[in-house]
Amino acid sequence: MQQQQTSASFGVDEARRVLTDVFAPWVQDLGLSVEALDHEPPKDAASDWQPGAILRMAFSERLCRHGGVVCGQALMALADTAMVIAILAANRGYRPMTTVDQTTHFMRAVASSDVLADARVVRLGRTMSFGRVTLLSAADNKQVAMVSSAFAML
Repeated sequence: MQQQQTSASFGVDEARRVLTDVFAPWVQDLGLSVEALDHEPPKDAASDWQPGAILRMAFSERLCRHGGVVCGQALMALADTAMVIAILAANRGYRPMTTVDQTTHFMRAVASSDVLADARVVRLGRTMSFGRVTLLSAADNKQVAMVSSAFAML
């Protein structure tokens, strides 16, 4: 297990390293990439701004169920992984954690498209953290699913 590392310089490169070094090989097989991290609000941020991360899951026939639709299991793994990266961004570094709960509402099927996960930290706590993830089809930017989750901070 890695030790907690907190740094003001936690950025996309470090998030990509964590994605490669910390997650199980089958998660890496999903073809995920870190697109962006948000840990400081922009100057014109709304009062309800939340830190987070955007991850991309590259389309692959291996992730599809019969009929060419990306399977729900892959979408849920994307959401879970994106939320971990978002919490690390908000924390400004690596901290071990484990998923306690994840609720997914599927809204429409996605086929032949990358999927984007916009993960936002609703509450970053010492022992528990909470978040929400919006999954979008990269082809048309339409919402595919919405996810809420809770993590125990170890």
